[in-house]
Amino acid sequence: MTSPYRAIFAAPGTRAFSAAGLVGRMPLSMLGVGIVTMISQVTGQYGLAGALSATVAVSGAAVGPQVSRLVDRYGQSRVLRPTAAVTVLSVLTLLAAVRGGAPHWLFFVCAVGIGATPSLGAMVRARWSAIHRGEPELLHTAYSFESVVDEIVFILGPILSIGLCTVWFSEAGPLLAAAFLGIGVLLLTAQRGTEPQPHPRAHHADGSALRSPGMPVLIGVFVGTGSVFGAVDVITLAFADERGHKPAASLVLATYALGSCLAGLAFGLIRPRGTAQGRFLLGVCLMAVSMIPPLLVGNLVFLAMALFFSGLTIAPTMVTSMNLVERLVPRAKLTEGITWTSTGLAIGVALGAALAGRVTDAHGASAAFAVPACAALLAATVAGLGYRRLRPAPEREEPRGGYDDGHGTIGAHGAVDGHEGVA
Repeated sequence: MTSPYRAIFAAPGTRAFSAAGLVGRMPLSMLGVGIVTMISQVTGQYGLAGALSATVAVSGAAVGPQVSRLVDRYGQSRVLRPTAAVTVLSVLTLLAAVRGGAPHWLFFVCAVGIGATPSLGAMVRARWSAIHRGEPELLHTAYSFESVVDEIVFILGPILSIGLCTVWFSEAGPLLAAAFLGIGVLLLTAQRGTEPQPHPRAHHADGSALRSPGMPVLIGVFVGTGSVFGAVDVITLAFADERGHKPAASLVLATYALGSCLAGLAFGLIRPRGTAQGRFLLGVCLMAVSMIPPLLVGNLVFLAMALFFSGLTIAPTMVTSMNLVERLVPRAKLTEGITWTSTGLAIGVALGAALAGRVTDAHGASAAFAVPACAALLAATVAGLGYRRLRPAPEREEPRGGYDDGHGTIGAHGAVDGHEGVA
């Protein structure tokens, strides 16, 4: 481990809560694709599979910020355990319903419950923010490290979920995801020493973090970005299935995450220059350009290569987005603010998965790659139109030669960034 990454783990308890966050975040990449694989295996209907995955995402978009608001107010340990229990019970009920051939409406009821999955990524990042507050370079590296953890999750998760569903039994992937969530939440909430202090009700009197300037723009961009992710998952699975290599879809998706993982590692070692909103706009535009090559591929090898290069644009963009969240929302609402970006992502995943499933059923997987391409273009358009709204409040604005993180001016090389992703 290189020196910047070694330094962030000098504080006691950091290795333990980061490891717990890794385990608890596995469902982020396993549940959606696992449900799609399970339903497509049992029913052969990609439209139904995409609609269920979309229902999970929409439910998460509605419930997730409220869970995080409760966490900000009452603390992680008091909120996460009962919330995770709802998710695990909903997953088990869905698996039993699929196994028993229950009516489809029951599948959707369970999918709504699964949407209660807490955002473990937001919880871990809130702990990093509390530990390295006032140390911008360490916080930048910590958030970049968490972006790498997210990509590790997206490399391993689809391989495990799709592989187990196709090789062992159809319900195996979502079942393992539920186990990961339960174990991860128990491990994380047992570590009380690094848990951020809850904020009293008075700190929340002015309403939701969503009212902060610029947050609607960020959420809009993440809706488009999530649509890319949700569509790519569904289309890649169908693309591989059409060519008789359905299990290989997990490997193709892993290359997508690998590109982002490598970019995140490199980004954590540098000191970004310029404004956070400028870097964010550039990243979103590059992401849009990178979705053109998948439109042209004809086999799995070239698709894997195209997605790898597209993945290189993800982590730096997501890392920078957390910098913007920290500037746009009060510290007492940081967990909620981070979760709102996940909410936008979840809404996008829902839309992308559902639309990609329908287009795939109607026209085939190759034609469906137009869905993520259009979604990426939408994200870039929203980022460009809302660029000025992403500027922080004057007291948090970056001065010449450095910037202010809300606690004092930080030198020009002390960039503070962070990452959400996918979970």
